[in-house]
Amino acid sequence: MQTIRPILAENSTNISEFKKNPMAAVAQADGFPVAVLNRNQPVFYCVPAAAYELLMGKLEDLELAQLVEARKNQTEIDVDINDL
Repeated sequence: MQTIRPILAENSTNISEFKKNPMAAVAQADGFPVAVLNRNQPVFYCVPAAAYELLMGKLEDLELAQLVEARKNQTEIDVDINDL
């Protein structure tokens, strides 16, 4: 029995077509991710470098926001720059 899974990209191609010319699939997606399907199920997502870099930047921002939130009620410590 095949599990039904959502396709989390607006662009998709089957794995056979992707293997023939991966760069064509990326170009046709115009900078957006491509879901690569095997038997109509997503097996991986091809994400262009610029989109991946943007995604990693947003993840880093989320991690920093969580760190700020966790530390916002901590006691402040006065530091003199000359003591460092």
